[in-house]
Amino acid sequence: MKTRSRLQNLTRAALFLAVAFVLPFLTGQIPEIGAMLCPLHIPVLLCGFICGAPWGLAVGFAAPLLRSLTLGMPPMFPTAVCMAAELAAYGAVAGLMHRLLPRKKPYIYLSLLTAMLVGRLVWGAAMLLCLGIQGNPFTWTAFLAGAVTNAIPAILLQLVLIPVLVMLWETKFQRWSENA
Repeated sequence: MKTRSRLQNLTRAALFLAVAFVLPFLTGQIPEIGAMLCPLHIPVLLCGFICGAPWGLAVGFAAPLLRSLTLGMPPMFPTAVCMAAELAAYGAVAGLMHRLLPRKKPYIYLSLLTAMLVGRLVWGAAMLLCLGIQGNPFTWTAFLAGAVTNAIPAILLQLVLIPVLVMLWETKFQRWSENA
């Protein structure tokens, strides 16, 4: 039974990675909208909630780096590198919090908010480090703009969409996949 569960998580994680690879094509036609909606965040957060922390971390780390290597977007340094750290934190924290807390609606929101906060702080630390290596400053204003102000539409979308999909998964699809 444990082997089946691992295989299911591997398959689901691969699916989330594929969605993370493709989803930016839907929003990327208008770069300003794509940047505001943060499309890579959604499959990574879902992977953390559904597959667990290690899978969320792996998909979050791999997604921006694979897109950068194969498509050139986002640019590898510093953008994809910093996004890899950020998204790895999202997936890991979402999965860890969801495993540790009760499976009730308020705790799904708490897990999501914690993952979003930690991920943004990790992104800020990564940007500070990467830009520091280049000899460029990363100011508090730049952090607030990149992590909060410019991301408000994405934050709202994630707060609406992710909990609904997680609850739907846990009530409908999880039972279905266990019976299959």
